[in-house]
Amino acid sequence: MEDKELQKLVEKVSIESFGKPFRHKASFNSRLRSTGGRYLLGTHNIDINKKYLDQLGLNELIGIIKHELCHYHLHIEGRGYQHRDSDFKMLLKKVGAPRFCSPLLDKPKKRTSTKILLYQCTTCHQQYKRKRSINTSRYVCGKCRGKLVKVKELHEE
Repeated sequence: MEDKELQKLVEKVSIESFGKPFRHKASFNSRLRSTGGRYLLGTHNIDINKKYLDQLGLNELIGIIKHELCHYHLHIEGRGYQHRDSDFKMLLKKVGAPRFCSPLLDKPKKRTSTKILLYQCTTCHQQYKRKRSINTSRYVCGKCRGKLVKVKELHEE
């Protein structure tokens, strides 16, 4: 599906579910990561995450479109368009739009090993584990104010 087809689908869903026209632009936005779509208050446009269509199908996409159209129509009418507003919750229920979209079927994230730096005091031998390197000429031991030296780098899974 391309942006033109999405535009037509949004206009169709708007007329069928809300009885009102959608007069702005709807498009796919590949930069969306953690959401199915978003309604832009300034321009009244709607962005949709194409991954939801690819992974979960047309029914999920239509649900996301209905959700964003709820924001759109309520905002245009000057009513409560935010998730916490009762107008928004009632309109979602009326048109059968989901409050939240389903989670994507992403691959499991690869665990990367983290680098841990080990510092030790030259006087009292107190050890400090840090994720970020520290300036040993500026910082001293918190226990005895002795000089710190970097001992080694550890790699934790």
